[in-house]
Amino acid sequence: MESKVITDSVLVSNYIYGNEKSLEILIIRHKQRIFGFIQSKVLDREVAEDIFQDTFIKVINTLKKGNYNEEGKFLPWVMRIAHNLVIDHFRRNKRIPKFNNTDDFDIFSVISDEVLNVEKQLIQNQILDDVKELISELPDDQKEVLLMRMYKDMSFKEIAENTNVSINTALGRMRYALINLRKLVDKYQISLVN
Repeated sequence: MESKVITDSVLVSNYIYGNEKSLEILIIRHKQRIFGFIQSKVLDREVAEDIFQDTFIKVINTLKKGNYNEEGKFLPWVMRIAHNLVIDHFRRNKRIPKFNNTDDFDIFSVISDEVLNVEKQLIQNQILDDVKELISELPDDQKEVLLMRMYKDMSFKEIAENTNVSINTALGRMRYALINLRKLVDKYQISLVN
């Protein structure tokens, strides 16, 4: 009962001054919300448990070093740490794509990060603008196939029928479109990773 009466800021203060039980109360109080958030992003219970533990290791280290200054905002602070660790997890596992030079590189995979804050959204918008600008420089036949495939979600069979070419020709145009996009990215030194 006592843990429901004491505020987060008092518990944080008590923990900083040596009361280990205070941190346990904070973890129990907020576990469901923090863990639920992490699991909703990574969709894997074991990974979510690891990130949850890492989150509180970071919390403990920050509190022990005396670097905590989010008075009265403990939960949002911990959620921000968890959010950053989720992003780190995806980067480590290359789920946030890095630009590489292979034929199966999907330039549109760079625009599918679900966990966007305002800053990331601005960067994302810039990436979208850059990609549109690059597409406009492609030869018309390549641009047409790429737009049908990526923006209209058409199959290569549908593209072939709509453009009066064989499926192999449609596939070839898509391949050349991606190769040319890579060249344009290199030429203009554009970063497609936020």
